[in-house]
Amino acid sequence: MLLQRIGNKGIRLGTLFERAAAKNPASLVVVDHDLDIAPDFGRRATLSEVADLVDDFAARLWAARVRPGERVVIHKSDGFDITLLACSVVRIGAVPVLLSPKLDGATVAELLRRVDQPHLITDRAKLDKELPEEVFALSAQVLLASGDHPDATPLASYAGARRVEPVTMAPDHPTLITHTSGTTGTPKLAVHTGHTFQARYRPQATVARAISRSEPVAVHVSFVHSRMFTAMPIAILQGHPLIILKEDDPEAVADLFTQVPPGLIEAHPNTFLRWEVLADDPRGPLANVKCFSSTFDAIHPRTVHKMLGASRRRSPVFCQMYGQSEVGPIAGRTYSVKRGADADGRCVGSPLYGMTDVRVVSRDGNPVTRSSPGYIEVRSDGRIVTYLGEHGRWEKQVNDGWWRMGDVGYRTRWGCLHLLDREVDEIPGVESTLAIEDRLFARVEDLVEVIIIPGADGRPVPVVCTRDDKPLDPVVWEAAVAGLAPMAEPVQWKLEDLPQTATTKIKRLELARLLTQGGTATLNGSGGDRPV
Repeated sequence: MLLQRIGNKGIRLGTLFERAAAKNPASLVVVDHDLDIAPDFGRRATLSEVADLVDDFAARLWAARVRPGERVVIHKSDGFDITLLACSVVRIGAVPVLLSPKLDGATVAELLRRVDQPHLITDRAKLDKELPEEVFALSAQVLLASGDHPDATPLASYAGARRVEPVTMAPDHPTLITHTSGTTGTPKLAVHTGHTFQARYRPQATVARAISRSEPVAVHVSFVHSRMFTAMPIAILQGHPLIILKEDDPEAVADLFTQVPPGLIEAHPNTFLRWEVLADDPRGPLANVKCFSSTFDAIHPRTVHKMLGASRRRSPVFCQMYGQSEVGPIAGRTYSVKRGADADGRCVGSPLYGMTDVRVVSRDGNPVTRSSPGYIEVRSDGRIVTYLGEHGRWEKQVNDGWWRMGDVGYRTRWGCLHLLDREVDEIPGVESTLAIEDRLFARVEDLVEVIIIPGADGRPVPVVCTRDDKPLDPVVWEAAVAGLAPMAEPVQWKLEDLPQTATTKIKRLELARLLTQGGTATLNGSGGDRPV
């Protein structure tokens, strides 16, 4: 939209660290893990040192005969070097295709087939344990980020390669390809350009201005998610020290945040949910946080309330953005300490003035209301330009410039957008499964996850996970469900057994399928065991 277009020259990921280092060469980048591509690099580095590493691996890729316009699939063990390799790929004019380390081998092979003979960057662990033999035939060449293999070439073998000048591609040229969550099947490959990414940068850049430039920004976002490539540039281009987290273990995070207290945290909703325990940590790892930020997925008010309560800053805020990988942030709202854990979590805010727009389209010809929600459609210049190899699927979601989000909801008389459910997750007779989940989180302190899915008989079934897998108290549960839509008995699982996407979002359709395949543990059974 208008404000997204003014001065939009494309995001230029290939020179990102170089440009940031030119402004603030000594600004720190802190990571919580060693990099596979450079195990001796250390966990604290300046922007200048990171920029040099990106340039180094761009030279190695050029020496490996990767050329402008070619596609490079990156599917390796988890780590920040996924993001850095993507920047190196863009630096020589090629197009990185990021595949989550969590994808199974068969899915990776199918996506390689769709990309059509790309270069593949992976590692020995993936080749030995997860990827099928056919990936070699599906790739132009296989390069290794770490380890060795008789049929692949280690990037380490190109160490010392002559540095090359960065290649600048047109802003409307593909600059990055990510994949959708795959909650409804094989993931789709979303094609982003320099223009579309820069259009997303502007509405999100305002969030980081809530803190001074000397304060660190901490990011715990999937390294293959499109959000990483706006959250990270915002931080380093504005001069903030950057903290990059691979792990979300509360104890490890508390240790790091105690040493390097962040002023702003960007993370997935389920990450904040797991970090609720940090609010009670006597070290105060969240005490310095002025702004918490979360994008794309729904977040529960209880979690927001706990995060804000853990901050000792004056007037801390929690910024929630509603959006999607295909379009970026669309609407937003802020929470303050005064808004309690019982705030309406279904309100995801208003469109971003001058940058995005939202409409809700009736499904039956009647006016859209809470009891008769409609399809949520949006406009943004941040929208992807196609699904690679599936342009027909992309076209089906576009209607005269409006993008169908796949969600249902309504807008209030004040213009606020309320998200009730995903279209595919609706259960007949239930106004909003997400609203029920919000209420259960507010009423049952021990819950760390609750998902309402349809059972074999069509009745809503709550799948619950508790802190430390303690048995769910039946008395507390009965009090919690009072006044809610009738549901089946709760089924208790371990959190790690729930099927999850790369952003830790629960795959509801797969969970429903698993639930119907075997016995389950209910309040009347042996709580805590997954179906067998």
